[in-house]
Amino acid sequence: MTTAPVRITATEGPGQPERTPELEELYSGFESELLVPLWTEIGDLMPKEPNPRALPHTWRWQKLLPLAERAGRLVPVGRGGERRAIALANPGLGGSPFVTPTLWAAIQYLGPREDAPVHRHTQHAFRFVVEGEGVWTVVDGDPVAMRRGDFLLTPGWHFHGHHNQSDAPMAWLDGLDIPLSHYTGSTFFEFGPDEVGDRGTPERSRSEHLWAHPGLTPVSAAGSPQPSSPIAAYRWEHTDRALNDQLALEKEGFAGVVEPGHAAVRFTNPTTGGDVMPTIRAEFHRLRPGTVTATRREVGSSVYQVFDGGGTVRVGEREWDVAHGDLFVVPSWQPLTVAAGTGGDGSDGGGLDLFRFSDTPVFDRLHQSRTRIEDAPA
Repeated sequence: MTTAPVRITATEGPGQPERTPELEELYSGFESELLVPLWTEIGDLMPKEPNPRALPHTWRWQKLLPLAERAGRLVPVGRGGERRAIALANPGLGGSPFVTPTLWAAIQYLGPREDAPVHRHTQHAFRFVVEGEGVWTVVDGDPVAMRRGDFLLTPGWHFHGHHNQSDAPMAWLDGLDIPLSHYTGSTFFEFGPDEVGDRGTPERSRSEHLWAHPGLTPVSAAGSPQPSSPIAAYRWEHTDRALNDQLALEKEGFAGVVEPGHAAVRFTNPTTGGDVMPTIRAEFHRLRPGTVTATRREVGSSVYQVFDGGGTVRVGEREWDVAHGDLFVVPSWQPLTVAAGTGGDGSDGGGLDLFRFSDTPVFDRLHQSRTRIEDAPA
């Protein structure tokens, strides 16, 4: 005899019917027909504000990297496993390899002279390089150099593989929308060749030659919006310069920063002006030494990685000191406050650089985005 998966418990409280044998019989009938009454579930289904299952948490780079290095010695890269990627598992999600209900974050590790075979999938992906160089990711046959500070795209259903041309290993952050695709049952995956087709090591990819010129669109592709950005790599030198220029303008008394001492840029799709991919937003934030941000709540979840500097992060009721490479997650509608370090003497040796990615485009499209700033920095 199969037990019905629906279980309904009569409860006491406002708006609840009197608990009687007739009510128990009614609920038993609901269970047998796989029916659930709204009045017993409304508190969980329709809370007054978001109540995410995901929890605030941080992962330490100084612990992640040695584990990735050990995996590099023990775990092969090839057909079957495909990638030596180690996912961050949010403690509130029951052991699933998801950092939030919509986002995947993983540390990928490639040893010296190793290849990761070619495949493609409908999930959208990116790489962010917190340290190292020597790996090229080849996206649809276009070799793209991966270097410290670079943000690299692999939009859904594009063939891609990686090859390490150096004598040193390299680790980086992978971000994907795997949980969202998994939940919606929309995933497709396909093997490509065992090795990348172009083992070249150009300084810049072909996509950068065509698209990575600020404010300039190739006439051959003008007027053709693409769902994901055609730029394969957003280079650190451009990100760094843009952040420095914002803070320089602030010093001169002009507008441009998000709030005092807080510069930020968003990586965008040049064919639409919108986010780089339909389900993922990516940004880079720089805080001057000693800057404390306003406390913000946002619908949707975010993952941050410390690129440089250090400081203190408060998410909900949790607070941590963070340093180079550390990652932390901000679940939906959890208050976030970030304080940059001072460098000990308040000099430019302090400050904090943060890479951020989020699922905000999903909620923008659903017209469910909401932001609340709860205080303003002094």
